[in-house]
Amino acid sequence: MGVELDAPPRGAKHESRSLSLKQGVAQGVAMDGRAVRLHKLIAATGLASRRKAEQLIVSGRVTVNGRVVTELGTTVDPTRDHVKVDGKHLRATQPFVYLMLNKPKHVMSTMDDPGGRPTVKDLIRGVSIRVFPVGRLDFDSEGLMLLTNDGKLAQTLLHPRYGVAKTYLVKVKGVLTDEDIHLLEHGVRLDDGITAPAQVKKVGKAEQNSWLEVTIREGRKHQVKRMLLAVGHPVIRLKRIRMGPLSLGKLEVGSFRFLTDRETNALRELVRKRIRAVESEATEMARTRGAVKGIRQRPQREKVVS
Repeated sequence: MGVELDAPPRGAKHESRSLSLKQGVAQGVAMDGRAVRLHKLIAATGLASRRKAEQLIVSGRVTVNGRVVTELGTTVDPTRDHVKVDGKHLRATQPFVYLMLNKPKHVMSTMDDPGGRPTVKDLIRGVSIRVFPVGRLDFDSEGLMLLTNDGKLAQTLLHPRYGVAKTYLVKVKGVLTDEDIHLLEHGVRLDDGITAPAQVKKVGKAEQNSWLEVTIREGRKHQVKRMLLAVGHPVIRLKRIRMGPLSLGKLEVGSFRFLTDRETNALRELVRKRIRAVESEATEMARTRGAVKGIRQRPQREKVVS
């Protein structure tokens, strides 16, 4: 995927170039002189995702105050340091946008493909703001995909610690027994560990196949397919129909639309709640460990012999 950058105007002074960077981080990075990680700064301008920004740094395409920086974890001060990518100053950020796409089968859920196969980028022509997919669907899978330039929101939706639900309509070979469903709902052993509990509901039945609704809160590669194969029911068709508060509804295959204000607010509220819950849990665990440590280190009183 190419990188679009704005070059500073000829003859512009250093202060005006820095202003472009300040504008560019206004929505995602603190501007009070605190140091921030370089890849987060680049991602906050809308130039690339955090992962892509890391790749730009490692490949030597980023300079800070005229010096090439290749070390991940480097911090900069957005109010003082001057950052360039490929020799050009960062462009001012664009507003956050959120798109819902109904991905067809046989389309890559990436923005480019070295093999020349069609990608989701081909389906969102006319969108002027650079966005990226939140997660992936297999080449032969279909359904709801969210695309955005909001890196923080995307990271929260994808990371398993936040447990955002994703629901799939799945056609499988055979008919699941109660034991099969029990296994799926309590965790299936895969080659990368036992899965978190899933929700499984039968929604249709044919002579040799059946339809299910499967809800998971993880994001392992090919997870739903692997789970069902583990209980002896290979997947024939898989379609994602919900992600968090978003529902695919009647969006036509291959079409996209911008989220409504209500959907966007619901998505942001979900992210806020998940982040608060994880932070509260981490704080409580730290307090508990501190209390236990204090008890263990408390000196015992000496017995007084009378």
